[in-house]
Amino acid sequence: MKLLPLDTPESLGLVAEWLGREDDYKWLDFGEGVGALSALSLKLMTQRDRHVLRLFTPDDSDLPIGLVALSDVRLLWKTAGSVWTVLGRKRFGGYACRAVSMLLTFGFRELGLEAVSAWTVEHNHASRRILEQLGFRYIGRQRRRHWMDGRPYDRLLYDLLASEHRELPDGSPAVTLMRPPHLPTPGPLRLADSAG
Repeated sequence: MKLLPLDTPESLGLVAEWLGREDDYKWLDFGEGVGALSALSLKLMTQRDRHVLRLFTPDDSDLPIGLVALSDVRLLWKTAGSVWTVLGRKRFGGYACRAVSMLLTFGFRELGLEAVSAWTVEHNHASRRILEQLGFRYIGRQRRRHWMDGRPYDRLLYDLLASEHRELPDGSPAVTLMRPPHLPTPGPLRLADSAG
């Protein structure tokens, strides 16, 4: 698995396509009702120190299969307000947990972060399992904070300290992304609030 910079028009266009799907962007929050992000918005995000965006690949290919991101990075405070990911190719969902783990390692070791926050919509069980596998601690709930399909949902809040992070090794078993059949299909693995 590799984490690759989002630094070409092709990669920006690919991620904009993924984020242009309502089934994906409805799980995210880029502020003020912003849904899909354009390639230009993504390019601006990559040029700011407040965001770290990386494509991730499967083990045996350089084919981008998803995006993982840290947003609201505050180097002075040594925090990131959010970690989030979007799967471009859903059949590779098991790689999302390792991609987040690798990006967290980068954030804690290279950027010197001390804490990273995350949130997920209450019924996104796949994201909850990933956060738990990565060692995030549940710290609270924001009631009726996220609106999807005309309905309010709660957001579950998590955080992880640098001292608690353990990077998942290569070849770690994939987190199962199966869900109970009575629940809506989760979109992107919404791990945190993202600021545009």
